[in-house]
Amino acid sequence: MTGRLLVLVGASVLFLAAGGQGTEQRNRRTVTFHRAQQDVKARQVYSRPKRDTFKSPTFTSCKHPLTLSEHQLLDKTTHETQFHGDDGSSFTLTWVGDGTGVILVLSTISSPLDTIYAGGSSRLYRSADYGKTFHDITHLINNTFIRTEFGISAGPGNSKQVILTADRSVLDSPGGVIFTSTDAGLSFKAVQLPFHPDKPITFHFQNPEYLVAISIDGGLWLSQNFGAAWTKLHDGVQSLMWGAGTTLFFSFSPKGTVEADRRGELFLMRTEDLGKTFTTIAHNIFSFGYVGGFLFTSVIETLNSPRVIYVSSDQGERFNRAQLPSASPEQFYSVLDGDEDMIFMHVDNPGDTYFGTMYTSDDSGVLYSKSLERHLFGGNRKSDFTNITSLRGAYLTNVLEEDRRIRSVVTFDRGGEWRLIHKPQNVDCVENTRNCYLHIHGEHSRVNGITAMLPLSDPLAVGLVIAHGSVGDSLSSSRPDVFMSQDGGYTWRGVLKGPHHYSILDSGGLVVAVEAHSGVQVNTIKFSTDEGQCWRVYNFTHQPIFFSGLTSEPGSKTMNISVWGYRPEDDEQPMWVAVTIDFQSLLNRECEDQDYEEWLAHSTEGGDPATDGCVLGYKETFRRLKKMSVCRNGRDYRVSRQQNPCPCTREDYLCDYGYYRHANSSECVRQPDTADLFLEVCPNGEEEELNTSGYRKVPGDRCEGGFTPQRGDTISRNCRKTSPDQDFDTPREKMVLIAVCAGAGVIVLVAVVIAVYSVRRMSYGNRMPVYRFSALLLQADDRCIATDSDSIASGNGTGFNTDSDDDLIE
Repeated sequence: MTGRLLVLVGASVLFLAAGGQGTEQRNRRTVTFHRAQQDVKARQVYSRPKRDTFKSPTFTSCKHPLTLSEHQLLDKTTHETQFHGDDGSSFTLTWVGDGTGVILVLSTISSPLDTIYAGGSSRLYRSADYGKTFHDITHLINNTFIRTEFGISAGPGNSKQVILTADRSVLDSPGGVIFTSTDAGLSFKAVQLPFHPDKPITFHFQNPEYLVAISIDGGLWLSQNFGAAWTKLHDGVQSLMWGAGTTLFFSFSPKGTVEADRRGELFLMRTEDLGKTFTTIAHNIFSFGYVGGFLFTSVIETLNSPRVIYVSSDQGERFNRAQLPSASPEQFYSVLDGDEDMIFMHVDNPGDTYFGTMYTSDDSGVLYSKSLERHLFGGNRKSDFTNITSLRGAYLTNVLEEDRRIRSVVTFDRGGEWRLIHKPQNVDCVENTRNCYLHIHGEHSRVNGITAMLPLSDPLAVGLVIAHGSVGDSLSSSRPDVFMSQDGGYTWRGVLKGPHHYSILDSGGLVVAVEAHSGVQVNTIKFSTDEGQCWRVYNFTHQPIFFSGLTSEPGSKTMNISVWGYRPEDDEQPMWVAVTIDFQSLLNRECEDQDYEEWLAHSTEGGDPATDGCVLGYKETFRRLKKMSVCRNGRDYRVSRQQNPCPCTREDYLCDYGYYRHANSSECVRQPDTADLFLEVCPNGEEEELNTSGYRKVPGDRCEGGFTPQRGDTISRNCRKTSPDQDFDTPREKMVLIAVCAGAGVIVLVAVVIAVYSVRRMSYGNRMPVYRFSALLLQADDRCIATDSDSIASGNGTGFNTDSDDDLIE
């Protein structure tokens, strides 16, 4: 409710979020494990008992379970580490470099929150063999307490740079302390900072010697020698982001006022020479983001007008207003995904609706077409939007239908067409189910404790997707099962009963899974060498552990998997345990040519050979492992593919701005109300006319020949505004501004009184929002669903948290 009050008295912030992916998707080098609270009753959310609408898949055992000799082989390459005496409440793991096998583990325990003294204790461990053995190296950092929230950072790519940020009291020291390493943690150097970091120190994406940081007093600091020396570049900085080359963007408040971002008082600055010179490229912005080569800003063009998005594709030299609906103070924008060809943008619907409309852009990032309506976006700032990285053009997400049910949809042409997901062949719905489809759990379900993991795919494991889901007419809050697809999401198969943690190894040649039990100890791991057709079970320890998570080297090339958890010691205190299994001993044969087969992506049975597999203008044939081949791809495996262009069809084109596809037709026709339509898109900074046929090619489409639209209609481009700047310079404008502000002050005061009354009424009169996860007509059984404590932090016990009005474009 606090967020709602802030929106009433001021405007919102702009964010840029790449999808609804979780922390492990955005930063797969680092993962944090926590010991679960044993008081499970305090962490339960109860669902209304309902009968299941589908039959769960059966666990498929292999005809040949592990033999005694195979079990002994795995025993020899299974290594258990017990962290005796370590009472850390959380373990943060960071992989250093690519293929180095180096893992740094930070164990921290902080002082209780109800104490006035900050601090705690931490330990640092290092492994150089993919987690098979660990050594305590806390002495290398003088037993210093390292911060929990952003205490450890690894450099980009294959660099061996590491930064540890110490937890220092602001009152006791003029600046913070960091420890830097250039040899993957073999040694560390202590560096006294001239400032206290407020946010994580940011590496340059190509040169790890370049570091930038924001201090607690808003200072922007730069180091060009990996933290050895620092230079202050600017004051009043709110946020920063690297652009192309050495370009650095940052927003700052010229007056250093509190919550300037919420009032749209920020300036957007750019430096292209590491702080020697600065250029102001936008005024009066709320926030900004840089994704796929596009620079976004959220602004209010005139007083009391809705927010709009401006886009630049040339590092801020010129901006154009994005042709998107404007956003009122109660709405937000979110960049879901993007690259140099196209942007997925979510625009929130007014009110606490928890859904909006998804748009896709052209290659300029300015013109947008409606892609999907009623796109689910929970009040926890999370979206279920997922990029299926194992198949070009494939994405899946969830929609909130008018009947308040959640249903899953998938696209295979980058948002051109969305469809429901066909049910797996080995799972049936119960009788009298009208519409039987597969529905996938995403971030919204994970926040509410229903599923253990998000959907998983990897570019090296071509076509492979693993996800939790249910089969029926809508998404179910019953205990989810695990489903797998071998063709990028076209067809699915139920492979494991109940929720699991899973991981893809050996470029898809090996899949492992551990059952997700709340408060139950585990000692077995399941693995499959045939993309989930059948599973074998290995007992990895004689002393079960309370499971915390799985971790493996980023990517999918490794053959090692680590199971993390804890078990009570003799004194009943919990002891962290890591068990690393190396499957290379079992899959010891390297794959040969006869182990692979040709596979045409996006192919459909009985399709026209000329167009079968054509997506975005071309077809791809991959060389991938046969399901029955039991062998090892190895670290040197590379995806082999052949690409061939396809003849153009209408499906290779989107309807241009001002046009739409007529019902039951692929033809783009002019919208009746756009006869005098003006587009505020002016790359040349002057008014011009746009000659259009009503079609524009889908970004990234490579089709050749075939259908070629003929240009016809003309639409004017209105250039009354091509910059997000907004200044009030003349005396008359200033007097008008003062008068407007005085009147606005009275309005704001009245709004505050109304807001307080409304908030109290909403808080105490009716704690249940319009849309609640357990009230979305989802099917549930009579069990309780354990959730993380942060998912019920609001105290309302609902599946949807308070709807956020912040723009998600950072």
